[in-house]
Amino acid sequence: MRRREFITLLGGAVAAWPLGVRAQPARTMGRIGVLGPSLSNPFASTLYQAFLAQLRELGFNEGQNLVAEYQAMDDARGPFVATIELMRSQPDLVVALGPEVALQALVGASGSVPIVFIAINYDPIARGYVTSVARPGGNITGVFLRQLELAGKQVELLAQAFPDRPRMAVFFDGLSADQFSAAERTATSLNLHIQALRLENPPYNFEVAFRNAKAGTAQVVLVLSSPFFVPHAAQIGQLAIEHHLPTMFIQKHYVRAGGLMSYGVDFVLMYRRAADYVAKILKGAKAGDLPVDQATKFEMAINLNTAKAIGIDLPTSILLRADEVIE
Repeated sequence: MRRREFITLLGGAVAAWPLGVRAQPARTMGRIGVLGPSLSNPFASTLYQAFLAQLRELGFNEGQNLVAEYQAMDDARGPFVATIELMRSQPDLVVALGPEVALQALVGASGSVPIVFIAINYDPIARGYVTSVARPGGNITGVFLRQLELAGKQVELLAQAFPDRPRMAVFFDGLSADQFSAAERTATSLNLHIQALRLENPPYNFEVAFRNAKAGTAQVVLVLSSPFFVPHAAQIGQLAIEHHLPTMFIQKHYVRAGGLMSYGVDFVLMYRRAADYVAKILKGAKAGDLPVDQATKFEMAINLNTAKAIGIDLPTSILLRADEVIE
């Protein structure tokens, strides 16, 4: 379904609700709605708890002066159903966590309700959700990272760590296709050979993906960022060890689960920053007046236990760049 059709469908559903449901009664408590990945995933749950912890530090406590409702976009309930249920609670503002589909769904259903996003895997400015970083305008603001530039940097780091391994397999899906294009451009400039391995129809079969990587004589693997990859971090790490393939990820929780290397942003900091925006809006600020925040803190993690299991030595220059080394 195209974006315009999706938003039109959501808007029609909202318009059909009874007026009593859509009315905004006076409240003594702030009410927020959050749309994001399933909290059954430990990493997603940790990030959401960091978000709530920051709100508490800013004076908003659940059960006292704050009601926070979380709706998950899992396989059984897509963003459409989750958004409809979320808006029935009549939130003062809504939060879109993760991929574009979360923000897309909320834009179509929220009307004038303020929206705070944490944009992962898309650029909200390039996609037209906000006018600019400094003056987003409308009722939307939030935090995002320039994911495409990050994908290119991950390729560079892999090339520096393994200069004698020019054949790189790249795992990606529909949500990370733009990242793949950016990674491929960087790889081409570095004279690397790319093996594109696009995964389809989640839950993905990573055993087959690694077998295909080995069949294609891959020497290293870049795993791009997708919410459908996150729940399988431990399996991906174990399969990489079994196939003796060095791996690069965007999040350090993959490295803690057995992956070799990661380079990405501090996601906890991003979630806390989003909570700052929520607190300001609940206190009366207008979303469109709050400049969009760009993630600027990056971190690198390395698992030396995995390096030993694979039988590789990493250059000292790479080890010195790591913010976290697991031994």
